[in-house]
Amino acid sequence: MMLAWITAGAPAWGLSAEPPPATTAVLTGDWQGTLDTGLTRLRLVFHIAATGGPAVGGDSTLSGTVDSVDQQVMGVAIGAVTRDGDRVAFSIPAILGGFTGTLTTDGRALTGTWTQGSQIRPLVLTRLTTAQIRAEQARPQTPRPPFPYRAVNVTYANPAAPAVRLAGTLTLPPGKGPFPAALLITGSGPQDRDETMDGHKPFLVLADALTRRGIAVLRVDDRGVGRSTGDFDAATTPDFATDAEAGVAYLRGRADIDPRRIGLIGHSEGGLIAPMVANRDPTLAWLVLLAGPALPGEDILLSQKRLISYAKGVGAAGTDRLVDLDRREYAIVKNEPDPERARARLRLLLQGGVVGGDNHIATAEAVIDAVTRPWYRWFLTYDPAPALRSLRLPVLALVGSKDLQVSAAENLPALRAALADDPLAEVREVAGVNHLFQTADTGSPAEYARIPETMAPEVLEMITGWVVARSGVGQPQALLPDKKD
Repeated sequence: MMLAWITAGAPAWGLSAEPPPATTAVLTGDWQGTLDTGLTRLRLVFHIAATGGPAVGGDSTLSGTVDSVDQQVMGVAIGAVTRDGDRVAFSIPAILGGFTGTLTTDGRALTGTWTQGSQIRPLVLTRLTTAQIRAEQARPQTPRPPFPYRAVNVTYANPAAPAVRLAGTLTLPPGKGPFPAALLITGSGPQDRDETMDGHKPFLVLADALTRRGIAVLRVDDRGVGRSTGDFDAATTPDFATDAEAGVAYLRGRADIDPRRIGLIGHSEGGLIAPMVANRDPTLAWLVLLAGPALPGEDILLSQKRLISYAKGVGAAGTDRLVDLDRREYAIVKNEPDPERARARLRLLLQGGVVGGDNHIATAEAVIDAVTRPWYRWFLTYDPAPALRSLRLPVLALVGSKDLQVSAAENLPALRAALADDPLAEVREVAGVNHLFQTADTGSPAEYARIPETMAPEVLEMITGWVVARSGVGQPQALLPDKKD
């Protein structure tokens, strides 16, 4: 994430330090926005307060801190708060960057850009009450100790990538084993071992549920994330597949793991990776595909754009224009192998009046950075259907009816067709849940942070029950958490 803190040149902050006193009162409080880095979405919370003394280089009455909630980086100092009428800037020395924006007339939002070194991203901050912040950070399903199982931090190498050493957590049921095991495979973007997103930790929740039922679970930081080494930005999905293979090899090498009862659980992109690994390793026991795509990458992305645009209230004509723009972007990326030439052509397309608004330059550069990455180029043309058609092992494929990122209406028929020759495969639509398998209203990604639930209990039971049944485990009820009235 950008808050892992890029140190290229800092921007200049040229706004006046003497605003009308009334603006001070308007700015104090907590402001939250979601930063789209092109790789992932991260919540930032700015805490602005009145001070009794001057802040160096900025306004004499305001200071503050910023939290990167999903990275668990809290309290980073804002070095200066500067204002000129409704224009506002927060400089953050630790990242050699900050935020500049315009205060809306109702005082409820700041619309602007996040700058970090040479990176510029659009960012909108909205005012939050203390109650709203607490509600969004409340995650009642996040497991808390004491646990009725062991958790061991582990590291292991990837022989296919010498620069990569993967770090994760292995949870082991009570006893000596050997235990059946599950390797969890994250979705797209740089993910930690818990697949942390919007304060939710779905892989921690899933690992806890499985281990309480007698399944050992390995969950791992992506390469270049957390304690894992390697270059995330240079990697493609096949590279991540070798990371998963290294995880399987690590599990097989442990005396407390049964090598004949190892399965994979992949979410989103992880649902692409799991079949790739299974086709190269016929000894795997089973697969669980959570919102795993069954259509080519370009089709998935265009569907996402259409459905999420509708969820945002964009009309049919506007949505058609956005989808057409994406299709033109993808054509450039697929047909222009030279990265710099592709960037130049994309810049002409995106800055030629197609992307409007005050932040169109920042938006264009963010799009260009994202779609010219090696991962994006690979994903656009990959068709997962052949890998799915080759599977001959137990498979549970789940898609939420309100998933706007991997549409049930489009992917379920493709999944059923691709898995038709596997007599052990089950494809299910889960009613009322989104891409994260939360019980949802519209399914929009904008809802993820607002929903306290990390994973719908019926989905959690569906997964754990299926895995336990195919792993030959009869786990005593005593391992389940006590129910509270």
